[in-house]
Amino acid sequence: MKDVKVLGPGCRRCTTTAEMVQAEATRLGVAVHIEKVTDYAAIAGYGIASTPGIVVDGKVVHAGGVPRAEDIARWLAN
Repeated sequence: MKDVKVLGPGCRRCTTTAEMVQAEATRLGVAVHIEKVTDYAAIAGYGIASTPGIVVDGKVVHAGGVPRAEDIARWLAN
């Protein structure tokens, strides 16, 4: 199971990003646990200055803007 954190204040882009991660995981048949992190101190702890950010299994893979579906699929497949 992949542990995915979506970092951001809960804005529309962050919600869309979380939905995209779930959709790609379902499409790929990958089990994921998605956690939305909205605490600014926790987000800063990952070194993220621009949201939404994505952390997969403890590694920051994206920061700033809605990611492309192809990128999400690649992050989940690794």
